[in-house]
Amino acid sequence: MPSTPSNELAVFPNPAPGRDYLIHIECPEFTCLCPLTGQPDFATLVLDYIPEKLNLELKGLKLYLWSFRDRGVFHEAVTNEIVDQMAGRIKPRFLRLTAQWYVRGGLFTTVVVDHRKRGWKPAPGTLLGAAGAEGNNASVRG
Repeated sequence: MPSTPSNELAVFPNPAPGRDYLIHIECPEFTCLCPLTGQPDFATLVLDYIPEKLNLELKGLKLYLWSFRDRGVFHEAVTNEIVDQMAGRIKPRFLRLTAQWYVRGGLFTTVVVDHRKRGWKPAPGTLLGAAGAEGNNASVRG
């Protein structure tokens, strides 16, 4: 049976809830539509998160991201929407989404959105993001 896009984020229980560990996911084929022209916009999404009680299931994540393919939405809006929906669903300790938009009109756009659980501080040595940054910076193209 073929898969179809879904607005739902499938999850499963965190197998190690007592430990801070980083999950890094890259999606080099994210697409949506420009809300002004209707032309397709393409991005690489880089997701880094430290789960609390729930993890994102990968096939469900793929179907969720696919649901944006035919939607007209600004880069900043879609990046924030995805973070809000993910944070609302899995309530992670930390989540960062970096959306690296492909060149359009000679411009690259990168949108980085963070979410942190209130009061959570990373354990010493915890890597936050692919670049291993312990702060608000991540390795992004600009």
